[in-house]
Amino acid sequence: MRVAVISDVHSNLHALEAVRRDIEREHPDEVWNLGDSVGYGPRPSECCEELGRLASLSLVGNHDLAAIGRISLDGFSPVAAAAAAWTREHLGSSSAYLENLQPTAKLTGCELYHGSPREPVWAYVLRAVNAADAFSLSSEPLVLVGHSHYALAASLVGEELGFGLAPGGTTIDLSTGRWLLNPGSVGQPRDGDSRSAYLLLDLDAGSAEFRRVAYEIERTQVEIREAGLPEQLASRLSRGF
Repeated sequence: MRVAVISDVHSNLHALEAVRRDIEREHPDEVWNLGDSVGYGPRPSECCEELGRLASLSLVGNHDLAAIGRISLDGFSPVAAAAAAWTREHLGSSSAYLENLQPTAKLTGCELYHGSPREPVWAYVLRAVNAADAFSLSSEPLVLVGHSHYALAASLVGEELGFGLAPGGTTIDLSTGRWLLNPGSVGQPRDGDSRSAYLLLDLDAGSAEFRRVAYEIERTQVEIREAGLPEQLASRLSRGF
């Protein structure tokens, strides 16, 4: 089975549409969404509608839960809180897409978390120590996480731990050891590459490919500014940070 894995769309419709077009050229059997479909960006309703059509499995993230009033904004930075409050006002009936989602899922051979096995909504996997913790708290050979907006790959072969960024074009042989992969962010990458990120898995062949897709960043920036969202959310898209 071939699966496209996306995460952290963050209401960036133009990025999502570019990734969708790239995914469709690959003809995967399924698309999995690791959460934070909304927040930060200017098109929450449209992104929820698009993801409802595209993804066969979706998780809920902290920004999604904030948008539907399930968690307080107290744990968010001022910029994130402002965006979350704006999203609450503009999500409308598309909130139904997020209502029944969970932050974790377990499939044969694979575990999915928005954040990490330690704390599926809030915890980040950003360092080797976090990856080691995630391996210790999970059991399947493949663990998929989002939340950090960094495309990452961690491996555990015997007692040897590997960890690092996974730039576009990185390919992984999943047949040896255990792996933890983060596809990176569709809508707000933070790993220094402004292009949208996603992951293409071939579970039968035991391989994974990290992919990057260019999109019209300027269109999203214009929409962020027109919506009155914080300027930082527009300017950071050009830097991929």
